[in-house]
Amino acid sequence: MRPPAFWAAGPDHPAARGLAPFAALYGALVARRMDRPGAPAGCPVLCLGNFTLGGAGKTPAALAVAALLAELGRRPAFLSRGYGGRNAGPVRVDPDRHAAAEVGDEPLLLARRAPAIVSRDRPAGAALCRQLGADVIVMDDGLQNPSLVKDLSFAVVDGPAGLGNGLPFPAGPLRAPLARQWPHVGGLIVIGDGAGGDAVARTAERRGLPVHRARLVREADDLAGRRCLAFAGIGRPEKFFATLATAGAVIAGTRPFPDHHPYRPGELAALAESARRLGADLVTTEKDAVRLPPAFSADVRVLRVRLVLDDVDALRRQIRDALRAP
Repeated sequence: MRPPAFWAAGPDHPAARGLAPFAALYGALVARRMDRPGAPAGCPVLCLGNFTLGGAGKTPAALAVAALLAELGRRPAFLSRGYGGRNAGPVRVDPDRHAAAEVGDEPLLLARRAPAIVSRDRPAGAALCRQLGADVIVMDDGLQNPSLVKDLSFAVVDGPAGLGNGLPFPAGPLRAPLARQWPHVGGLIVIGDGAGGDAVARTAERRGLPVHRARLVREADDLAGRRCLAFAGIGRPEKFFATLATAGAVIAGTRPFPDHHPYRPGELAALAESARRLGADLVTTEKDAVRLPPAFSADVRVLRVRLVLDDVDALRRQIRDALRAP
């Protein structure tokens, strides 16, 4: 879905006030679910999630955590629900065999770094992770899922966006009231600078939680001076468009789509025709690229990014301490 504009306004916006009763019910249900006891996974579980609906950078953060685990001599595997895919699992994701429509877009990216399991039944998925030799599970987007005991959960926050108006869905972007989510969080990863992220970081620090600052850095590219038609179906497409402009690309046009959007043939044809008329290259994100048909993606440039931590040693220490805990 595409976030409504009033989510970025204050909590007193008329639409937010009108939806407040539904938000109270939804938030209470999610919070009650979060409090349920989970099943042991048989190995440590590190969870990457966020307080809000939509993207905040969980996939780059999960990849960074897996890389640190590998440096520590561990054998990580990713566990994901596979949002947007029809395969309920448990199944190991094979990028050469599976499509995003089967397993979701994010698991296809994760599977390039370590074994990635899609399973709507998380305990069954954890069992498959162990069968594949994993000694630690990186649970993607599982903060609100109580089915497994988690040894450490990170909330990933988009620094510029913060938490919007701070209200639960549908009055705002929160999945549950913030006060009910904090007890389930062991650390914060704030990606990018912004007043919204700073406010959440201050709250975390008052609660004695570690705050890890990070930023998304472009991989090597040749987009400087190139005329581009940018399109993206992610949580905040405008963030991608801004990154592309920072890379020196000449933005001839932008086309935002909802997060995890399944591109239809007519939409792809329209994008190709617009790029032809503008004399521009089509450019998108890695997450969007795995949702494109191979015949179409061959003519699309991809802007790749990775997560860089301001203090990687601090995150490494917190992860190491969590793995040592009984």
